[in-house]
Amino acid sequence: MSGYSSRFTRRQALLGSSLAAVTGAAVFASGGRAAASSRQPFDGQHQSGVDTPVPQYLLFAVFDVTSSQRGDLRALLQTWTDASRRFVEGNSLSGYEDTNYPPADTGEATDLPASNLTLTFGFGPSLFDGRFGFRSHRPNGLVDLPVFPGDNLDLRRTGGDLCVQACADDPVVAFHAVRNLARLGEGVVALRWTQSGSGQTSTTSQHVETPRNLLGFKDGTNNIDASSKRTMNDVVWVSSSDGPSWMVGGTYLVARRIRTHLELWSTLSLGTQESVIGRHRSSGAPLSGRQEHDPLRLDAYDPHGNLLIPAGAHVRVAAPATNGGAQILRRGFNYMDGVDPTTGELDAGLMFICFQRDVARQFVTIQNSLAGSDSLSNYTQHTGSGVFACPPGTSGRGAYLGSSLFDATAP
Repeated sequence: MSGYSSRFTRRQALLGSSLAAVTGAAVFASGGRAAASSRQPFDGQHQSGVDTPVPQYLLFAVFDVTSSQRGDLRALLQTWTDASRRFVEGNSLSGYEDTNYPPADTGEATDLPASNLTLTFGFGPSLFDGRFGFRSHRPNGLVDLPVFPGDNLDLRRTGGDLCVQACADDPVVAFHAVRNLARLGEGVVALRWTQSGSGQTSTTSQHVETPRNLLGFKDGTNNIDASSKRTMNDVVWVSSSDGPSWMVGGTYLVARRIRTHLELWSTLSLGTQESVIGRHRSSGAPLSGRQEHDPLRLDAYDPHGNLLIPAGAHVRVAAPATNGGAQILRRGFNYMDGVDPTTGELDAGLMFICFQRDVARQFVTIQNSLAGSDSLSNYTQHTGSGVFACPPGTSGRGAYLGSSLFDATAP
């Protein structure tokens, strides 16, 4: 089957007019192996990686667009869309192989199954700065996050034009996808920051056992049920009443790298830890209940007149009832990045990702509460941050990520 000549540079291949017209038969000719039992669809009304089951591994990557040409960005998104369709099927990139030139695909995932890979793309606020004709179409829901009390953000891990959330049951599969997307984007984008994670810390269904975070507690028990279409429409998916039209069916992603001071946490008594979280460590049950999924009884008192769930307990401060009904879909992963050379402590914690219809009304409302009165904030620190508009999904082979935005802003 035909492919692009390896004598062409990747930039020439990316920007060539034939690539936009020929979607799968050229650069992405058949290659690699796929396992049907572990595939997640790429095309659909919504992007995958939001309401799909949460796999074990994450690689979150953020890019800056280095080209100022609208056509370059559009060609890049078309290329990434075609490549992503291949990756989620367990296939690799392929073209003419010539021993005098680098192979089309980096090869580390060859023969590996698809491993439930999902790829979710988002556009940061900086993409709407006027370079590409998008300024007047920046969604109202894509707000710049305020600086919250206690933030210690590293600018090297903050912001960015484009994001890719790669999730899979094999870390090599997620790494392969991001690595090859970065290669395909050479000359148009540059990596700004990445964060890997493992062992998901929240579940999107009550039918799956809730995992534990690095604090040793079950995390995300009160997450919304992503299998409920009504709940997802209420909480996550942008509607026509939200606007703009190009974002309908999309969502907003907030990413926060939250370092946990594990050494300090480990000095606390079990009772203190449970009071800080508001749950029993062993069962995950709220301090006002016996079973993990018992409802939070925020008005429950012990015989001495003390709140069973303390005023500053994390579950109380984060609860919808405390935040005017605000909810988000959580999708978090543990991260472990070695040792902080300054303190000698573990650089570990939570790569927190959430999705919502309105960042200001949902995430910002909840985070303001947490930063102001959450006892857990004494043991955590936010060190990285990003907010992105994730456009709706692609409807088929002729569609590409962000096509609704380009159509809405066509000259």
